Amino acid sequence: MTNTSVLPTAVRPSPRIAALDVVRGLAILGTLGTNIWVFSHPWGLLGMLAAPVTPETGPAAGVTQLALMALTQGKFLALLTLMFGVGLVIQHDAARRRARPWPGRYLWRATLLLIDGAVNYVLIAEFDVLMGYAITGAIVAWLLLTRPRTQRVMIVVFGALHVLLITAIVAFVATTPSASGDLELPAGPSPYATDSFLGLAAFRLDNLAVFRAEPVLIGFLTLAMFLAGAHLFRAGVFGETSGPLRRRLMIIGACALPVDLVLGIAGGTAGLLAERYLAAPLVALGVLGATVELCLRFGTDGWAARRLRELGKVALSAYLLQNLLGGAIFYGWGFGLAELTAEWRVPVTVVAFVVVAALVTGFAHLWLRRFTLGPVEWLWKRGAELGTQRSEDRPSLR
Repeated sequence: MTNTSVLPTAVRPSPRIAALDVVRGLAILGTLGTNIWVFSHPWGLLGMLAAPVTPETGPAAGVTQLALMALTQGKFLALLTLMFGVGLVIQHDAARRRARPWPGRYLWRATLLLIDGAVNYVLIAEFDVLMGYAITGAIVAWLLLTRPRTQRVMIVVFGALHVLLITAIVAFVATTPSASGDLELPAGPSPYATDSFLGLAAFRLDNLAVFRAEPVLIGFLTLAMFLAGAHLFRAGVFGETSGPLRRRLMIIGACALPVDLVLGIAGGTAGLLAERYLAAPLVALGVLGATVELCLRFGTDGWAARRLRELGKVALSAYLLQNLLGGAIFYGWGFGLAELTAEWRVPVTVVAFVVVAALVTGFAHLWLRRFTLGPVEWLWKRGAELGTQRSEDRPSLR
């Protein structure tokens, strides 16, 4: 008799939600659509902050780049944030069903995520989001102990604080000519073109304050989106009978999308800030509603849906792998295409996105033919089990 067969009905594992994996996989590919432009800039993230469109890019190609960037800018990061909130509330509900203390072992899982993020930041990509998610998750884990009404109020409060902060920054940038000028880059050649793999790691550590500013800047937004993801999951957004909820989300996204695209293409520095941090999260709600609705109407067994489901199941491994591949293609320790193909940045970046997306999708497919967890997910789960076992084996002080 297996362990599963003797579990009471109340504590049987909940069936995996296929649409949730599809949304998570879509979010992973969408973040690649944003991050690939950072990789392809000769000055990496510093260059994107200074001038997203490089001087070598012609006017027509520059508009094309801004349009392509606007399709993904901020939207899939917000969608991924919502999915982390969903994952957190699923773990909370599972702990409740099993009568386990909460946050309990989740805090150890958050610590492991923080370590994963630190490794990703130092060795792979300075725009890592996992460290911020780990800290936010630890905070929201406690907030989930409050009443649902209190959580809804916190979503509004955190969201309002974020809007006030970003609006003030956008207004300052828009009305202060010097604030929207080029960020001064270090003298000499770009370290992304000349430094070794470990040399870039040291560069990230030297610029910690600059590179880690965004997670602090969007702290209120991340808290709101985690809680919003948890609230939407409990409201049944993935359920058959929640069509009206999904339609409301799609209406919100549809209204925000034109504003988002105009800000991204023609809004300048202030517009890019407003697009990424104000309009994009609203578009992400629409993407969530539309994706789940399509999954429920047409199923998740088609070729594209199966590939996204596979990506969603190994999301953490796929996220780290696509960042590593982006660095290998564009940085000097790899093929160095960011420097070598600066004049053809737009087509090269598009091709690189397709190549990396295909490689990561292929990895997920082949890996899951033999294993049930991604490699990083397995290490994460194993680390969580060892940490929990040590905690339980520690002698009680009572």
